[in-house]
Parts: sequence; C-alpha cells; structure tokens
Amino acid sequence: MKNIVIVAFKEIQEGFRNRWVLATTLLLAALALSLTFLGSAPTGNVGVRALDVVIVSLSSLTIFLLPLIALLISHDAIVGEMERGTMLLLLSYPIARWQVLLGKFAGHLAILAFATLLGYGAAAGALVATGAVIDAESWIAFCSMIGSSILLGAIFIAVGYLVSALVGNRGTAAGISVGIWLLFVLIYDMALLGLLVVDQGQIVSGSILNALLLLNPADIYRLFNLTGFANVSSFSGMAGVAQGATLSLPVLLAALIAWAFVPLMLAAVAFSRREL
Repeated sequence: MKNIVIVAFKEIQEGFRNRWVLATTLLLAALALSLTFLGSAPTGNVGVRALDVVIVSLSSLTIFLLPLIALLISHDAIVGEMERGTMLLLLSYPIARWQVLLGKFAGHLAILAFATLLGYGAAAGALVATGAVIDAESWIAFCSMIGSSILLGAIFIAVGYLVSALVGNRGTAAGISVGIWLLFVLIYDMALLGLLVVDQGQIVSGSILNALLLLNPADIYRLFNLTGFANVSSFSGMAGVAQGATLSLPVLLAALIAWAFVPLMLAAVAFSRREL
C-alpha cells in the first residue's frame, strides 16, 4: 500500500509541475461557467430548474472532453517511461509492477477528480451566487453527474494504460488513443444511429439495444445522467432512447465500474509480461 501511495504522489507532483492540474481545472471551469449562463440565456431566467439544465449541458461536455483528457495523461504512462529509461530505474526498487500501475492510476485519477470537482463545482457555485433556487433532487442528480464523470475518466485512464502496456512507442500509443476516442465518442453512436434507422425496429429489440449501449462507456454515462433522473430527463431530449433501453441506474453504474476494472486488469497483465 505504501508503494502505491508513493507512486501516486509522484504522479500528482508531476501533474502540478507540468501544469496538467491547472490547465485541466481552468478549462473545465471556463466551459462549465459558459454553459451555465449561456445555456440558460434563451429562457431569460437562470432560476427555472437551472441546475437541471446545467447537468444536461455538462454531461454532453463530459462525454467529449473527459475521455480525451484521460487518454492524454495516460497513453504514455508505461511506454513513455520505458522510452525514457525511468521505468527500469523505478522497478529496480522493491516494488511490484502492479503496484506501479495502481499508483499511477490513483495519481492520475486524483488529478482528474480534483479538476472535475473544482471545474464543475464552480458552475453550481455560480448558480447559488445568483440566488437560483435548487431543490434536493437536483443536487442529487448533480452530485451523481460529478461522480459518474470521474468514473468515466477512470475508464479511459485504464484504457490508456492498456494501450501503453501493449504498444512499442509513444507515437503509436498517441495515435491509437485518438482512434479510441473517436470510436467511442463519435463513430460508435453514428453507426448505432444508422443501424436503428435502417432496422426500423425489425431486428434490434430492446434487449439487443441494451447490449449495444453497454458496449460503449460513453453511452452508459449518457444514459446514467440524462435518463436516470426524472427532473433531468425532461430537459435532455432522450425520452425515446429511455423507452427503448430499459437499463436501471444500478445496472448502468455496475457497467461503468466494470468498464474501469477490466481494462485496468488487462493492462496489469500486459505490463507484467512485458520485457523492459
């Protein structure tokens, strides 16, 4: 446990030194504040279910931004240190490879969680400062959105580690990571939408749709936040998807956790078998 904490602290220090923490926090805060006030401009009143509108906007932002940030900070975590020779030095100490991996994961996740909490928390703080009335149901949905956003980041950090443990150089890792981001965030949903339009409900039943949605962590995250809470789903425009996919909140949460756990374990196995 001590070794994991030491490696995690090292990653956090490097994040501060490389300005990753500051840049990520400022970016998320700036976008969150912009969406908070510009998103409610058409209604002319930021106090009418304002936080629910913010949740919808931030959830859409998170799907595009957090996976990319997570992959950027994780894609060279293993192969990058191998190229620089620091991994060989690190493993010369009495520390197991799985401890190195878990320590890096904890450190990178702490950076992402810190940036998400401060960045998105700024949006809620701004609403409170304007005097907007926010009920308990909205606060629960907002806290769930932040928690699931951090979990989505954990998924793509783990995926980035898996890529980093399998490839031979940083350039390849970067290219594959961009391809993974495009696949899960853009291409998969476009292909699924095209399939549903062509199928017209003939073959793709509700159970098949559920399975297809569970194959993409971005879709699981979207369903969790935009259809899982009644006060938010009325603003999200996903009523049709919610009726077709009958996945409960516990199932969606379990799927997100599984998506984080499986790539991390596969990365640990690949790293343990890799020659330095």
